[in-house]
Amino acid sequence: MDAAYNLARWLLRNSHDAEDVAQEALLRALRFIGGFHGEDARAWLLRIVRNTCYTWLEKNRPADLMTEFDEEAHSQTTATPETLAIAAGDRERLAAALGGLSPRFREVLVLREIEGCSYREIAQIISIPIGTVMSSLARARHQLQRSLTGAAQKEAAREL
Repeated sequence: MDAAYNLARWLLRNSHDAEDVAQEALLRALRFIGGFHGEDARAWLLRIVRNTCYTWLEKNRPADLMTEFDEEAHSQTTATPETLAIAAGDRERLAAALGGLSPRFREVLVLREIEGCSYREIAQIISIPIGTVMSSLARARHQLQRSLTGAAQKEAAREL
């Protein structure tokens, strides 16, 4: 369930909508369990989540997709205000950089780096060849690195 929610959250960029869509995807999976032919169950479920997200986006297309950040930093009891601020800033920069990627690049990156899916699983989930998964990941990582490096340089220039 965590993988379904995480994928939905990164594709929709909103935790409340992601909860609804992940739940809808799980209901669809139960409804169409007969369509599962013993392949990789995780890839099958995440493909349903992905398709449900895109269906939701077509119907709802919010004007402003807001990213909600994890509450992880606030749950740390030993964290100082300074470390909380730094962590929040890092998460904001990462979320903004991920949000700036195309949907294809964002989904392959989230599936690989956050969900730990293999290239084969990603290819099954997105219905693309493994070679396309590898090239999309390379391009996504490159764009993410450029975006994060650019953000860090802008911030350093402001501090001078």
